[in-house]
Amino acid sequence: MTDYSKALPESLYLIGVGPGAADLLTLRAVNVLRSVDVIIAPRSSTASESLALNVVRPYLAAQEVVEHIYPMERDAEQTALCWKQMADLAVARLLQGKSVAHITIGDPLIYSTCAYLLEQIGDRIAAENIHTISGISAMQATAARLNAPLLMQNDRLMLMPAENLAAVEAALGACETLVIYKIGARLPKLIELLHRHGLAQSAQLVSHAEQEKERIFLDLDTLTGERLGYMAVMIVHVGRREWT
Repeated sequence: MTDYSKALPESLYLIGVGPGAADLLTLRAVNVLRSVDVIIAPRSSTASESLALNVVRPYLAAQEVVEHIYPMERDAEQTALCWKQMADLAVARLLQGKSVAHITIGDPLIYSTCAYLLEQIGDRIAAENIHTISGISAMQATAARLNAPLLMQNDRLMLMPAENLAAVEAALGACETLVIYKIGARLPKLIELLHRHGLAQSAQLVSHAEQEKERIFLDLDTLTGERLGYMAVMIVHVGRREWT
C-alpha cells in the first residue's frame, strides 16, 4: 500500500479537489496538499484566478505555488506545447528530489487538465512515482444537490459534452441517465431537443455546484434567456432499465 499520510520525495500527485468547496476534498488529498513541496494550479486564459487553487488555500502553508495558464482554444499544437512546458517544470522539480502536486477541479481523470500533463510526462517519471487522487466530480456534486440517484438496478449512465447535439440525441436512446457537461451557448437548442423527445420535464440543471455562484434549475423552461458558463451540468432521467 502506498503511504498517503504525507507527500513523498520525487513523487507526482494528480489531485482532484472536487467541485469547488474546500470541505469536499478527501482526507488523502488534504494530507498530500499540506506536505507537498510544489503545487501546480491550472488557470484558463479566460479566467482571472485559478478556481482549484482557491479551493485548496485553507490547506496551504509555505509550498511553492505555480499557476499554469493554459489556452481555451481548439489548437492541438498550442495545447501540446503549453502542457509540455508544464511537464518540463514538474520533471525539473522532481529531479531536484521534490514532491509535486497538480490540482484540478473535479476528478483528475474526467475532462481534466491532468490528462494533458500525463500525456506530456510520458515515461520521463517512473510509473510508481505517479499517484492519482480521486476527487468528487461535477456529475456527483450535481446529483447530490438534486438528491437525484444516477443509477439503479441495470440502468446505464452516459456522460458527454453538449458540443454535438446529434450525438446527444443518439445518446437518449442508449442510456437511462444522461449527464451533459460543457453546455454554455448550446442551452436553448439542448432544451428544444429535450422538448422534442418529451424529456424536458425529466431534466434538471445545476450551475456552479457547491460554489458561491451555485444556481439550481428544476424546471428547464425557467432558463429562457439565461447565460450559463462552462460549469453547468444537466442530468436527464431518460427512464429505468428493470431487472430481467
